[in-house]
Amino acid sequence: QVIRAFTDNDKAEEAFRWSLNLLSRMMVRVVNEGSTIVMKAINLNSAKSLRKAISCAPRGKRALWMLNIQVGTQSISPFVWAIETGSLDAANAIIVDLLTIRADRDRYYYGMDSLFERHPDIIKRLCVDAPALLPTLLDGLIWRSRVTDAGLRRVNYYIKHFVVDADGGFSPAIEWITDNKDPTIVCHPVVAMVTDIVWTQVAFRGFLLGKAWFLFTLLVFVLSQSILKHVEHDVADAAASDAEKASGMPVEPSRHVEDLRITIFICRCFIYTCSLGQGLVHHASCVMKDCRAKNFMKVGCLKLPMYLTNWQDRVNLCLMFFLCLMLCMEPILHCMGQSEEGALFGEDCAAGDQLSFAYSVMTTIAVLLYFLLLSDLSVFSTRVSAFVLVCGRVVSEVLLFLFGLTFLVVAFACAISSLEHESDDFDGMPQSGLNLLRVTLGMFTGTHYDKLEDSPALMIVIIVFIIISVIFLTNLLIAQLNCAYQTCYQNMVGFARLNRGKIVYETMPTVSKKRWEGFLKRLRLEERVEFGEGDIGLAGGVQVLEPASANITTKDMIRR
Repeated sequence: QVIRAFTDNDKAEEAFRWSLNLLSRMMVRVVNEGSTIVMKAINLNSAKSLRKAISCAPRGKRALWMLNIQVGTQSISPFVWAIETGSLDAANAIIVDLLTIRADRDRYYYGMDSLFERHPDIIKRLCVDAPALLPTLLDGLIWRSRVTDAGLRRVNYYIKHFVVDADGGFSPAIEWITDNKDPTIVCHPVVAMVTDIVWTQVAFRGFLLGKAWFLFTLLVFVLSQSILKHVEHDVADAAASDAEKASGMPVEPSRHVEDLRITIFICRCFIYTCSLGQGLVHHASCVMKDCRAKNFMKVGCLKLPMYLTNWQDRVNLCLMFFLCLMLCMEPILHCMGQSEEGALFGEDCAAGDQLSFAYSVMTTIAVLLYFLLLSDLSVFSTRVSAFVLVCGRVVSEVLLFLFGLTFLVVAFACAISSLEHESDDFDGMPQSGLNLLRVTLGMFTGTHYDKLEDSPALMIVIIVFIIISVIFLTNLLIAQLNCAYQTCYQNMVGFARLNRGKIVYETMPTVSKKRWEGFLKRLRLEERVEFGEGDIGLAGGVQVLEPASANITTKDMIRR
């Protein structure tokens, strides 16, 4: 009737009727073929209904019923459908059923391979859409024997799909779990075992080789800026003193001093060429890469390259900036040909003396930045890494304390400057602020306190400041640090493992194909792992022995 209102063409009416008929038949077919008992149970979000529905399936086809429904040329996954529609109870029941080991007289049945072959990105999907299901999935990848021998229990970890992908490369599962930033999940035995195995047998060597160059650069920098400089001065002073005692006349620098100056010059050339040059190339390539991909982050009104979200890249960029300033202020370059006494690579000249203090300040900051980047090596020990991460997380409380202390010092310095008194220690705002800071840090001596007796009003103000800053604010800082540490302590091992997981997946692209294939060969993931003596089980796992009291198991985990 609607088409009749717009046209009198019989063919158009017939075509529209045929289209509606075709669509109705397609919908009927989809409903008939897709409305399985499993899908009905998923729509009800009932784990009991799902178990009842799947109990009708043969053991060899249970996984197929839960992972694939074919409607014509299209296929859908009931498991993914349950996740996308929020039927998490049904999805949880599917995971439990898939990862339950069943057995008959001929073989074992385990849905791990079917699950990961049908959904290679299942870990990523769960991290994004249903993180509550991750513990269930990971628990299903562990088998524990109920039989113990000499106080030990067999445990099989089926980690194949967490280690290697379908193409034989490193699986991105660890990267997905690490990017999820859940400190609880990374402490799960399956994730911890995969991370530790890959770290100790593959990634550790590549990471150490990558850091060896940085360590060598740091040693050269410390040698040139903190050690040889003082050795040169000591040698020069000793040689000059001995020569003056012998002849009574000043002498030219000894050969040993010139050798030290040449060594310092070579070390600094190495720093400016290799460390600074390499850093500038790295940052230039990262900036170009982010600019081409239009990958930026917004900080206020500024757009910065996304790679600067990593704190190490930010610190490294600051280090490069201070190394550039050091190169511009280098006393050896400014004194080239102008050094007193004609010394080779000397730093004693008018231009060098003017820049020496500023150069030393830049050097001090650069050394601190070098050692800050060195904290990345704490990943070698989970305990040390956890301590470093906890320290980083409680720094915010210290900064709040410093902000409050600064406010108090400025406020009381202004108040004391407006007060009539005769104390020279608190004469003016700068002097008052400096001495108030000394009072807080316990550097204000008793002699200075005695002088306050001549100014009772000033003494009262100082006492009030001590009560607020030393008694109240300092103890408040202790309480804040205690609470913050208690909060972080529960998850500090998890944060350490997150850090290790990140380094593992960032290091793996540098591992050679030969070394990776050798690692997979040693794991022997294609060989079947025993459930007991003479009971050859399933492939894709690694067997370890754990204390019998660690995870008490009294029921056979295999349904026979």
